[in-house]
Amino acid sequence: MNLPFYDFLAGMPVAWVVAGIVVVALVLGYTGAPLWLWTLAAAALLYGFGAPLWLWVVFGLVAVVFNVAAVRRVLLTRPIMQLMKALNFLPSISETEQTAIEAGTVWVEGELFSGKPDFKRILNEPYPGLTEEEQAFLDGPVEELCRMCDDWTVWQHRDLPPEVWRFIKEHRFFGMIVPKEYGGLGFSALLNSAVVQKLATRSGPLSVTVMVPNSLGPAELLIHYGTQAQRDYYLPRLATGEEIPCFALTEPEAGSDAGAISSHGEVFRGEDGRLYLRLNWKKRYITLGAVATLIGLAFKLRDPDNLLGKGTDLGITCALIPADTPGVVQGYRHDPMGVPFYNSPLEGHDVVVPIDAIIGGAEGAGQGWRMLMESLAAGRGISLPATSAGGAKHVFRVASAHAAVRRQFGLPIGKFEGIEEPLARIGGWNYLIEAARTYTCGALDRGSKPAVVTAIMKYNTTELARKIINDGMDILAGNAISRGPRNLLAHGYINQPVAITVEGANILTRTLMIFGQGAIRCHPYAYAEIKALLDDDAKAFDRAFWRHIGHVGRNKVRAFLLSLTRGYLAGSPVGGPSARYVRKLAWASASFAFLADVAMGTLGGDLKRKEKLTGRFADIFSWMYLAAATIRRFEAEGRPKEDLPYFHWAMQYALKQIQDAFDGLYANLRVPGLTWFVRGPMALWSRLNPISRGPSDRLGHEVARLMQTPGPQRERMAQGAYVPDDPDEALGRLERAFRLAAQAQDVERKLRDAVKARQLPKAAPAELVKRALEKGLLTPDEAALLEQAEAARNDAIQVDAFTLDEYLQTAIPFEAVKEGGDGAVRSPASTR
Repeated sequence: MNLPFYDFLAGMPVAWVVAGIVVVALVLGYTGAPLWLWTLAAAALLYGFGAPLWLWVVFGLVAVVFNVAAVRRVLLTRPIMQLMKALNFLPSISETEQTAIEAGTVWVEGELFSGKPDFKRILNEPYPGLTEEEQAFLDGPVEELCRMCDDWTVWQHRDLPPEVWRFIKEHRFFGMIVPKEYGGLGFSALLNSAVVQKLATRSGPLSVTVMVPNSLGPAELLIHYGTQAQRDYYLPRLATGEEIPCFALTEPEAGSDAGAISSHGEVFRGEDGRLYLRLNWKKRYITLGAVATLIGLAFKLRDPDNLLGKGTDLGITCALIPADTPGVVQGYRHDPMGVPFYNSPLEGHDVVVPIDAIIGGAEGAGQGWRMLMESLAAGRGISLPATSAGGAKHVFRVASAHAAVRRQFGLPIGKFEGIEEPLARIGGWNYLIEAARTYTCGALDRGSKPAVVTAIMKYNTTELARKIINDGMDILAGNAISRGPRNLLAHGYINQPVAITVEGANILTRTLMIFGQGAIRCHPYAYAEIKALLDDDAKAFDRAFWRHIGHVGRNKVRAFLLSLTRGYLAGSPVGGPSARYVRKLAWASASFAFLADVAMGTLGGDLKRKEKLTGRFADIFSWMYLAAATIRRFEAEGRPKEDLPYFHWAMQYALKQIQDAFDGLYANLRVPGLTWFVRGPMALWSRLNPISRGPSDRLGHEVARLMQTPGPQRERMAQGAYVPDDPDEALGRLERAFRLAAQAQDVERKLRDAVKARQLPKAAPAELVKRALEKGLLTPDEAALLEQAEAARNDAIQVDAFTLDEYLQTAIPFEAVKEGGDGAVRSPASTR
C-alpha cells in the first residue's frame, strides 16, 4: 500500500515516531480517555503504518469484543465473574458490614480517593460561620457557664456543682440539637462543636456532660427516626433537662465491634393482649449512665412467635427505657483515669416495656444498626474533634505564654530551639485541627453524613491532641506535673486516653474503618463490583469492572507523570501559596488511588486483614483530607499573610505524613512478580523525589515566634477557648504575666545594652533596676513596669503545695477499705 500518511511516517526518524506514539498514549491515559477513543487511536496507527488485511481483521475482532457490551459480557465478563467467585477474590460482606458501608453519604473524600480530585469542588465547599444568635449564645450562657465551673473543684468533689447542673438545664444545653418546635435550641453542628470546644478548655467533665446528650443518643435518634408521638413526648423533656439521657451500646464483648452485642430482647403478648418487650442487657462505659433518667438501648431483638410479622430474628434494635423501670440496675460508676465525669455500667434484668418503646415504633424493629451507623457522625465528626480542638487551643495559649514567661539561664525558654520545636508543632497542629473542624461541620450542616470523613476526624484529631498535650507537658515541665488549682495541663493530659478510646478505639478506627470502609465506600467502582458479584448481575458487573480497569490505567499514568513533574502537570483552581499544595495533593491522590487498586487487585479479600498496610493507606487518605481542609481554611479566610507560617508548616507536615506512609507501603507491599520493582526502583524514586521533606527549622522558628507575640493574631489562633478575666485564676494569671513580659521587653533591652556598654555592672535584676534608676538610665515608670512584670512572672511560675492534712482530705482511710465498706470495689454483678 502506498498511503500518504504511511509515506509521511516512513520518512521520519524511528525515535520520533516512537516518541509520538508514547506521547499520544500518555495523553489518552492521563485524561482517562474512553475505550472507543483508544480504539480509534489504534486504528489510526494501523492505518498510518499500512497494516495488512489480516491484522485489520484481528484488530476488528478484538475491538468488537471489548467495545460491544453484549459480546463482552458473554466472552469476557461472565468468565471473569466465575473465576472471582471460585477464588473468593472479592471480600465477603456481612449484612451488618453492608449496612455500615451503605450508611451515610460520600462527600469530598470520594474526590480524594478518585485519583483525579476536583479541587474546584473541594475548595468551594462551605467553610461556615456562626449566626448572630449562635454567637450570642457562645458569648453569653456558654461564657457564664465556664465562669461558674472551676475544674479543680470539679475534680476534688468528683462532680459538677449543683448550681452548674441547674444552669445547664435552665439554658437548655442538653437541647442544642433539639429543633426549636420541640423547645430546643435547634443550633447548627458548628455551634454544637463550638460549645463543646469552649467548655473543653475550661473543664473536661463539664464538656463531656454537655456533649453526650447532643451526640449519639436519644435526641439524635428521635429527631431522625422516632415516631411523631415519641418526638412530641420526649424531645421537649430532653431539651429542658427534665430527662437526662444516655445511650447504652458498648458491652464487655462488643466494643469497637458493636455488631457483636449480646444484649437481647424478645417480643411477647401480655395478658392484656398488647405487645411488649422483655429485655436483658449488661453494658459498660455508658456516659451519664449513673444519673440518666432515660436510657437509649441497643440490643438484638427476637420475635419467636412472629407477632410483628417480620420474621423471628429481627436484628439490632434501639429502644428508649425509663431508668426507673423495674429490673434496671443503675447507680454505679467506672473511674476512667480518675476523670470525674459520669461513666457507668448499666444492667437490665427481665425489663418489660411496651412495644412502642422501640425508636420508630414497631416499624423500627431491626433497624437499629442502620440508625446507629447513620448517626455516628455526631460523635465522630462533631464532639470529639471539638474537644481536641479545644485542647489544642488551650495548650497553644498556655505553652506559648509559659515559654515567654519562664526563664532559664537569663532568657525566656521560648528562645531556645529545643522549646521552639514543640511550640511549632503545637501551633501548626492547632491551625490544622481548627481548619478540619470547621470544614467538616460545614458538610454536616448541609445534611451530609460522611462516615469515612468523620472516622478520619475522630482518629486524627484525638491523636494530634494527644501529641499536643504531650508537647505542652514537656514545655511546662514541673509546672505541668504538680496538680492543684494553678495547674493548667495535668487534667487534660490525664483525660486524653479517654478520647482515644471512645467512639471506636483509635487503632481499629485507623486500620479497619478509614481505609477498610473507605476502599469500598469511596472507590468509584469497588462496591458496585462487589454488589453485582453477590447479586450475580453480569450487566452491572460488566459496567463497573471495565470502567475500573480504565480507572486503574488512568491513575497509573497520572501517578507517573505527576511524580515526574512534581505535581506541576496538575492544574489548580486557586493561585497564590495554595496552588503548589493543591498540585501536590493531586499527585498524592493519583499515587494513592493507583496503589490502592494494586493492593486490592493483588490481595483481594485478604487486604482487610493486612492491617499494617491498610493503616498506611488510612494515613495517606487522612492527611489528604486534613490538608485539603487546611487549604480551604487559608483560602476562606482571605489568604492572610500573617498566617503564612502556620499554613506552610501545617501543609508541609501533612504532606510529609503522606510521604512517610507511601514509603512504608513501598517497603512492605507484595505484588506477585513485581515486588522487587515496588521495593526497589519505586521505593528509591519515592525517597529521591518526595512529596515533602517536612517543615524546616526556620519555618518552625517563625511559628514559635508568632505564638509568643501578643496581639490579634495570637488571639485569633486560640479563638473559641475560654480565658478568665480574673488574674487570680491560673490562666488569667499566666496571660497577665505574658502581656507584662512583652511590654517590658524594650526596657529589659535597655538594661542589657547598658550592661554590655559597661554603664551598669552585672547584678541581680532588682539591684540592676536600682542602679539604672540612680544613673537615670530608666524612668520611674519603666522601673515600675519591670518590677510589675517580674512579680507577675514569678507568681505565674509557682506551683501548688498542700499541708499534709489538706492532701489527705479526699483520701479514703485504710480502715474504710474492707468488705462492704465505703472503699470496697463493687460492680452491679456482685450485688446479685
